[in-house]
Parts: sequence; C-alpha cells; structure tokens
Amino acid sequence: MITAALITTGCSGSTGSDSEQGAKAGSGTGEITVWAHQGQPGEVTALQQAVSDFNAANKGVTASLRLIPEADYAKTIAASSPDALPDVLEFDGPTMSSLVYNGKLSPLSEFINPQTENNATNSVVAQGTAADGKIYGLAMFDSGLGLYANKSLLDAAGVSYPTSVDQAWTVEQFDSALEKLAAADADRKVLDLAENVGFDGEWGSYAFSPVLSSAGTALMTGDKAAGTLDSDTAVTAIQEVASWRQFVDPNTDTKAFSSGRVPLSWSGHWSYPEYSKALGSNLLVLPLPNFGKGAKTGQGSWAWGISSGSDNAKAAGVFLDDLLSDKSVKAMTTANGAPPGTRSGLINSAAYREDGPLALFAEQLNRTCGDQPPTPECVAVPRPVTPGYPVISKAFSGAFSAIYRGADAKSELSKAAREIDRTFAENDGYRVK
Repeated sequence: MITAALITTGCSGSTGSDSEQGAKAGSGTGEITVWAHQGQPGEVTALQQAVSDFNAANKGVTASLRLIPEADYAKTIAASSPDALPDVLEFDGPTMSSLVYNGKLSPLSEFINPQTENNATNSVVAQGTAADGKIYGLAMFDSGLGLYANKSLLDAAGVSYPTSVDQAWTVEQFDSALEKLAAADADRKVLDLAENVGFDGEWGSYAFSPVLSSAGTALMTGDKAAGTLDSDTAVTAIQEVASWRQFVDPNTDTKAFSSGRVPLSWSGHWSYPEYSKALGSNLLVLPLPNFGKGAKTGQGSWAWGISSGSDNAKAAGVFLDDLLSDKSVKAMTTANGAPPGTRSGLINSAAYREDGPLALFAEQLNRTCGDQPPTPECVAVPRPVTPGYPVISKAFSGAFSAIYRGADAKSELSKAAREIDRTFAENDGYRVK
C-alpha cells in the first residue's frame, strides 16, 4: 500500500507539457489496452476477474490487461512516451500530478459516466484532482492510518483510550499512555511504528507527514518549504515522534503487535485482517494522536486514469465505469481490505459502514482536508498534489529517518526544505503550462 511509486518529474527548467494533447474520443468500441501493477495476489485475482467479466458482458469493447511487476511499474510508465502508454493505466495517487505534468493523462469527465464521478468519495476526488481543477484519476479503494490497540493490555496498565476521532489522545496523553504501558512491560517496548519497513522511503512520508498537519504546519506553503517544513512547530512535532524511539519495538519479525508483544501499532487499514484474526474483540481501532490541531491521517492509494495517447478514450471510459462499479469495487476491497473508493461501496461495506469495525477509517476519509489548509475539523490530508511530490517525499522521509536516529531536527528539516525549494525553483514550481 505504501510502496513509493515515484515518477521522474521532469528535467531542470522544465515548463511542463499540455496534459490534454493527443487524447482522442474514438468510436467507443473495439479493443483497449490496460496496464496495472502486479500487487497482492488477491488484488491481481480480483482485477483479472473484473476484466474477464467486463469482456464477457460488453460486446462492443474488449479490454486487454497487462500486469507489470510493482517494482518496475513506475519506471515503466516514466520511460514510456504518451503515445506508447495504454488506453487505461493504473498509477499511485500521489504521482498523478507527475503524469499530468509530463502530458501522460487526460481529464476523465469527458469520457466517464457522471454517476461514476459523483459516486467517488471526497478523499478520492481530492487526491485525483489536479491543480487545474480537473479530475485525472479515480480509485477503487483508498487508504488510511490509525492506532491499533490491544484492549486487555491497555486495561491492565490503567490506560483509558479515545472512542472517536475528535477525542484522540493529545500528545501529552499519548506520552502518559506510553509511560504507563512501558512500566507494565519487561523490555518497555510498547509501540510498533513499522520501523522494519524503514522510514527513508514512502512509509516515512505517508505515516508521519500527517503529524505536521496535526501540529498546525505542513510540508510546504505554496511553492516554498523553507519557513514551513523547518518551522519551530514542525521541529517540535518531529522531535516528539523521535522521542518515542525508546518505546518502539523494531518489529523485525513483523509480529510485534499480532503476537501481543506490544499493545500499540501505528499502521493502516491493511493491518486489520491480520490484527483482527489475532486479537478478535480485543482489538481497538483508534485515531492517531492530536498534536494540537486535531488528529490527522494520510490518504490516497492506487488510482485509474486514461492516457493522453489513447485513440479510444470513450471505450476506455466505458471500462472505467465498470471497474468502478459496486461489483468490481466490492470484489477488490474484499480481497485487500481497503476502504472502498466509492460512496456506495462504503455504505455497503460490512467493515467500513457506520457500525463496522473500521468505521473510524471511513469517517476520517470523509472528513478530507482536500486542497485547503488543514483545520482542526478535517482529518484526512492528501499528499501534496504537485508534480514535485517525489522530491518532497524523498527529502522529508530522509530527514525524518535521520532525526529518528538521533540527528538534529532543525538542521535536517532545514536541509530538506532547501533541497525541495532548490528543485522547485529549477523546475519553475512544476507548473503545467
């Protein structure tokens, strides 16, 4: 879910490309090509079945699916010219702007059914809308972060816990909870941050940049990171997270939480199947801590779009309408456990509906901050919708990883801010012209 798919965003001094050139509506019939990443086995099976069902039910359009190993997927798209891309392609949500910037995607509204667009959740629309206000990507599923907790271990240590997003632990309350839990634990390791995944990649950015929003700051303000990413507020917030290292289990066996070794795990929806199986009714799903401006979470996952090189975008739209239907979305989210990316999918999901065990994730995504500065009321924060996101992610995750290991927070965040600003300046802010 959180593997980096960082697409090259243009050479120094690039002014961007016309993102709409080349797309042709076509006849709306015939064969279309589809590219997707080869992810989890369950996801692959669900996608293959969706394509097979579509082909069986539609006499006028035939979809041909090509699966590309996930490790090679982003590089394949980056290396392909617009006219070498398929009619329909999957891409990691945060990289959408890179594709728009490099002229590889077409806006969807002209080619898909309006009902398909209207059925997309607020968070999916937020992640799929580019700076020009047009939607270039829609998703079958979304993502979200939370704290999983072992109720028995919390109760045994006398730790009370929040029951809603708006009652999230404050930083002070979370610190107190860690101390109480550590006092009742032999090795004082009571928190899993997925340290085994590593913090210098996309997990570092996805998991911990929401901390900045929760504290009242951000990765950037406009086209500038200096003064925001390295502000006193940001420094204090990241130092706080780094201070938890004394309580963190390195989780080298990936079983720190499910085995009962630690009572808290900072993770995403993808951990629920394993954790639920291990803990049953003893599993709690809680919001991340509130650093002062409300609990926040990341959002965004794999999305689908139509390439600007398509000669049959109307047929591609017919395929996407089917792929984003209730049947296909249910099959996919049953396979991977992710939050449905459609309104109807959420309503009909046993896990994510209002009385479901993962209702908190659905509520967080519904309360997306969108393209506006985060407020205490909104919760889900899209990763910056800019072609320069790969630069931002690499700089921040590298800084976070260094700070977590003991480096000076102010120095590392300032270095990251300078690198982001330098690259943005060299590329004219990655503006599409």
